[in-house]
Amino acid sequence: MTKLYSVTELAAELKVTPRALRFYEDKGLIAPQRAGKTRVYTHRDRGRMILILRGKRLGFSLREIAEWLDLYDQDPEQVEQMRLTLARTRQRIETLEAQYRDLTETLQELREIESAVEDFLKSKGAEVEAAE
Repeated sequence: MTKLYSVTELAAELKVTPRALRFYEDKGLIAPQRAGKTRVYTHRDRGRMILILRGKRLGFSLREIAEWLDLYDQDPEQVEQMRLTLARTRQRIETLEAQYRDLTETLQELREIESAVEDFLKSKGAEVEAAE
C-alpha cells in the first residue's frame, strides 16, 4: 500500500509550512489527491517537493523547476530532463561565479575604504571603534 501524507505530516517531514505546500499546489507543481476535503500527498508528491525545494535552494526559478518537472513526466528515460538539468546547472554555476567575483571585488574595495578611513582617523588622533 502506498504511504499517504497529510499536509501536516509532509510539511513537518520537509521542514516547510503547510502554506508552502499549498503555494506549490497553486502553482501546479504538485497535485495532491483528496480524501473528502482533506489533501493527501503521495510518495510522488513528496519526491516532487524535495526536487522543488532543492531547486529553490540552488537559486532556480519556479518556471525553471516546473519545466524540469514537466520533462520528468514526459520522458521516462529522463534523458531530456538530464540534458536540461546539465544546461541549467552550468548556467547557474556561471552566474554564481560571476556574482562571487563581483562580491570579492566589492569586499576588497570596502576593506580598502575601511583601512583608509581608519588611517585618517588615527592621523587626527581620533579613536577608532573596533569592527563589530
